[in-house]
Amino acid sequence: MDHFLNENAGSLKEKVVILDFGGQYSMLIARRVREAGVYCELLPYNTSWEVIEELQPAGIILSGSPASVNQDNAPGCDKRVFDGGIPILGICYGMHLLTKELGGDVSRGKRSEFGRTSFEIVEKEPLFSDETFLAPESCSAWMSHQDEVSALPEGFKVLARTENMTLAAIGDEERKIYGLQFHPEVFHTPGGSDVLRKFLFNVCNCEKTWTPRSFVDDAVSKIREVVGEKDKVVCALSGGVDSSVVAFLLDKALKDRAVFIFVDHGLLRLDEAEQVVKLYSEKLQGQFIHVNAVDRFLEALAGVTDPEEKRRIIGAEFIKVFKEKALSMGDITYLAQGTIYPDVIESGTVNGAAVIKSHHNVGGLPEELGFDLIEPLRELFKDEVRLVGAELGLPDNILKRQPFPGPGLAVRIIGDITAEKLFLLQKADYIFREELDKAELNEDMWQYFAVLTDVQVVGVKGDDRHYGPVIALRAVVSEDAMTADWARLPYDLLDRTSLRITGEIPDVARVVYDITSKPPGTIEWE
Repeated sequence: MDHFLNENAGSLKEKVVILDFGGQYSMLIARRVREAGVYCELLPYNTSWEVIEELQPAGIILSGSPASVNQDNAPGCDKRVFDGGIPILGICYGMHLLTKELGGDVSRGKRSEFGRTSFEIVEKEPLFSDETFLAPESCSAWMSHQDEVSALPEGFKVLARTENMTLAAIGDEERKIYGLQFHPEVFHTPGGSDVLRKFLFNVCNCEKTWTPRSFVDDAVSKIREVVGEKDKVVCALSGGVDSSVVAFLLDKALKDRAVFIFVDHGLLRLDEAEQVVKLYSEKLQGQFIHVNAVDRFLEALAGVTDPEEKRRIIGAEFIKVFKEKALSMGDITYLAQGTIYPDVIESGTVNGAAVIKSHHNVGGLPEELGFDLIEPLRELFKDEVRLVGAELGLPDNILKRQPFPGPGLAVRIIGDITAEKLFLLQKADYIFREELDKAELNEDMWQYFAVLTDVQVVGVKGDDRHYGPVIALRAVVSEDAMTADWARLPYDLLDRTSLRITGEIPDVARVVYDITSKPPGTIEWE
């Protein structure tokens, strides 16, 4: 079974390893490194030195953690990391860990520091500069710690300290090992991204080789290497951004040896299935197959109300339909799908991640189908996927399409699913999206959609009492779907949308707007 991206990443000439100790910002560190043009891999903190050394990283970053280095069974990395001659940057817990491992002391601070904290630069180079923090040299950064470095390891010196005299940055220039008490990866640290870039380019001597073009070249090369000159690949194509980028990568790499199967489960947005069929049958060189399984999915979902059960049924039914069609195609060895990193995180398949909601395209699918798995986007964020798509020449109407859950509208209908409810939601969702498009706010949103709740309320239509369902509108802004904030939409837009939904869809009695961010909520309702 071939998990494609991990092997593909190994072919890149330059990379940084991030050892994840369970910190809440670990994935954000990875985003900032990649935004700087350097490829990185996020690995569990207990990854062996042999694995790390084989990757030949230009640098190693140690993440934060909710733990304390002084507690029993505190997470630690392979001790050979610290004498392997590779530049190291420890962030918060990572700074405490390297301090303790190299002979310094870490103790509970007299005063914990949480949130924005001022600090003063003692020595600018190599992590700070006038370009990073303009005068005066009193700066601010995001802190989240109770422990602090109380004694430096031999060879280290202070680079910055907070107003409470906590050591904010330390370094050993000879060994190229540095520590930051603050979090440079978060938005609340002005200049934090510049500090990371100084480490990457001044300390690790990295170059900006992580670009959409480099990814496409590597991905196409690896697909050809894995698949060989004769084998065929079948691609599960939904019409969303992720599966579309995978499809275009396969098309570029294999041409007519790629088979694209679109399983129409009937749970897409209004008229979307017809748009998918028209677009991809014209654009792709390989064989495009449309499987209409609408009735089959609705029958399987009849009476089901639990969201995880819906996902399980849709995933299982998808496997059955897809398997029937794929196996009927003859000699196909590989399955390609559009799994991206947030899917993996939320499905709990990354070390230490809790299951937030299962994704039907993560875990188990290849074994069910008997194909080896190709997932070129498995460790990419959504914005990176879009950049790769642009490099491949995908049209804007695909690239700018908002994320859509694999189970489709099944998880936007609270309660059981019927054809009537599905059509009602499709119309409400279409009205909301149309109004956002007219207001030219669509590109400012990460996602915007309607939800059919299971609440029935009293309303008045004409002179009659009306009893009908509530439609909830949801619009969020985000960078990567790991966190999201509810969108502050104009009142007049919400008013027009509500009037249209209640006026054009007779059954709907009321429209509400969801103002919950992620966390504590999730983007989808189910």
